[in-house]
This record gives sequence, structure tokens and C-alpha cells, in this order.
Amino acid sequence: MIKRVILIILDSVGMGALPDADKYGDVGADTIGHVAKFNGGLKLPNMESIGLGLIEGIQNINKVSDPLGCYGKFYEASNGKDTVTGHWEMVGVKSEIPLPTYPNGFPAEIIKEFEEKTGRKVIGNKPASGTEILDELGEEQLKTGSLIVYTSADSVFQIAAHEDIIPIEELYKYCEIARNMLTGDNAVARVIARPYLGEPGNFSRTSNRKDYALLPPHATALDKLQESGVKVMAVGKIEDIFSGKGIYSAVHTKDNMDGVDKTLDYMKTEKDGLIFTNLVDFDMKWGHRNDAKSYGKGLEDFDVRLKEIMQNMESDDILFITADHGCDPTYPGTDHTREYVPFLAYGEPLKKGYNLGTKVGFFNMGQTICDIFNSEKIINGDSFLGEILK
Repeated sequence: MIKRVILIILDSVGMGALPDADKYGDVGADTIGHVAKFNGGLKLPNMESIGLGLIEGIQNINKVSDPLGCYGKFYEASNGKDTVTGHWEMVGVKSEIPLPTYPNGFPAEIIKEFEEKTGRKVIGNKPASGTEILDELGEEQLKTGSLIVYTSADSVFQIAAHEDIIPIEELYKYCEIARNMLTGDNAVARVIARPYLGEPGNFSRTSNRKDYALLPPHATALDKLQESGVKVMAVGKIEDIFSGKGIYSAVHTKDNMDGVDKTLDYMKTEKDGLIFTNLVDFDMKWGHRNDAKSYGKGLEDFDVRLKEIMQNMESDDILFITADHGCDPTYPGTDHTREYVPFLAYGEPLKKGYNLGTKVGFFNMGQTICDIFNSEKIINGDSFLGEILK
């Protein structure tokens, strides 16, 4: 009997362009393959030991002859390549229509309404990197008390403000105003609070980020687990992605290593249920910033810590490792990339050396987790539990 599932999302660690990548401008993208090539190879002995290098189509990753777990890859069934779409699909939601994006900034009527409701002027209103927008407008925001509003290639409405000028709770209220405004055709996936500190020339974002996501359109695997009395422990931005729905308890994190620490903490205290972890640095710090060197180092650092997770697993635990989309740091631009995602499964109840092949739809993972806990099924996906159990 499986009592606990540890699901770790390596945010943006894709493994090669999907067949429809041309519709997204992502032909040839390959996050992990290109990162490995850029760095002259990667030292990932623990993921490789489970079967990472044996996944069909993966490039520049070492193969082992006697893998310890199951391995395969997943094809996103939804239309999109963003965080919310990917995570929602994992728990049962197939998004037919891509969430709205704003390559030219938000319409004037939205900005006007937001200014009226907050009583503060908006500056920015364009796609930008989070660090570059602070270099450009941080000093003006510091002097005027305006709100820096910006977006990206993702479906996001981001609000940046210096913590000494606009207290955190006030910034959160402005985000709630924006979330309530942005509905219908303008229902962005996330409104994000982006507080920062520092002086001109040395601004830095703080860990007080907060995401205000859309609610999923129907019940997810997390809801089904909750209805069955199964606890879901969320690590990182998981709670924000689902607006707390279906979550038993949650902790936010400062970085990837803190995310691993918090996952291990839950493994010590919560002996049953789902531990659902997102490690965001791959995407936020390195993918979007075209930093292939740090991306590779981040993968190697996670792999070192993966050994701790494996060593702390109980005999009735299973571990799933996957991703939500790609963000190839060697690819032109800073957008996410439409890619397959790798999938690894490890634990005593599971087969060793089993090739799961290619599964269409991340929601097969959610259906499998519902199956593990004997919860009611979600509306999309097929369980592959029978394939991977010994």
C-alpha cells in the first residue's frame, strides 16, 4: 500500500520541442538537452540512476544499464506553455483556450480603472524582465510612490513596489483589486506582487512575492484528495497557483534549496498524503534570463539533494519528478518553450527499469495520484498506476 506521494516539479525543465511547437515559435527548443550541451555535460547521477538518460528523445544525458525506477515523458494536451496551464493540467484541467497575454502592455481602460481604484499612478505597462524593470523604473517608483505594472510572455499582471514606500499588505490589497478586475476576456492566469528593496543601482526583489491565480474551472485532483480526507502539503508557489484550493497546509520558499529543505521537513512530519513541490529557480532565475550556466548548476545542485530525498523515503512512499513546460535558456527570447517534459518515478512499490513511454496529457499524473489514494476520479486522464506497480 502506498501511503505518501512526493511530487516534485522542476519548473521549466523541458526535454525537446513538441510536434506543435511551430505554433508557438519554439521549433528546436530543448531545455535540458541544450543546457547539458552548453555546459559540456551535466553531473546528474541520481536522476540518471532512476532512468533520466533512458527517456526516449532526451539529449546529452548519461544512460545507465540498471535504472532504479520508471521513466517516460509527457506531452501537454492543453493549449499553452505557462505555469498555470501546466500545473492545472497535472491535476485534471485541460485548457482549450490559451490564457490572455499582453505583448504590447495592458489596454488603457484597464490601467485607468486600476489607477482609479488604487489611487496610485501606474508606470511601465509593458513586457519586461523583473530585474530590468527595476533598473529602469525603480528609482521613479521610490520617489513618486507609483506602481510599476508590467507583464511578460506569460499571462501575468505584475505589480512591483518598494517595501519601504508601499508596505507589503498594501501591495497585496492592490493585487486583490487587480485580480477582481481581470475577468472575462482579460482573465490573466496570475496577478503577482513583486516587492523589492534597495537603492538606485542596487534594487533586488524580496521573498515576499505573492501570486493571485485564477481558480481552476472545475474540481481538480487536489479537491478529490481533500474530499477523501487525503492531505495535500504544498511547497513553493503551489498554494498560489491553486489559490489555496484543495491544500491542507503550505509553505513558501526562498529558492530551490529551501524548497528541498521544506520538502524534507514535510517528509519528517507528514507520513501520508501528497507532498506537492515546485522548484521555481530553473524558470524564474535562469530560464527567463538566458543563463544556461546557472541553469546547469541548478540541475546539478538539485541532483545532489535528490539523494537526501531518496534516502529519507519510507517503504510505502513513491516519488514523481517532472516539469510543467520548457524555458530553454539558449533559445532566442526569454519566453517559455513548448516542450515535452520528463517523468521519473521511484520507490519500493514500483518496478525498476520500466519505460512508461510517451503519455499525452499531464492529467494522467493526477489521475494516477487519485488512483493511489482511492479518491474519486478527475474528468481527464488515465491512471498508469497498474503499469508501474511491481
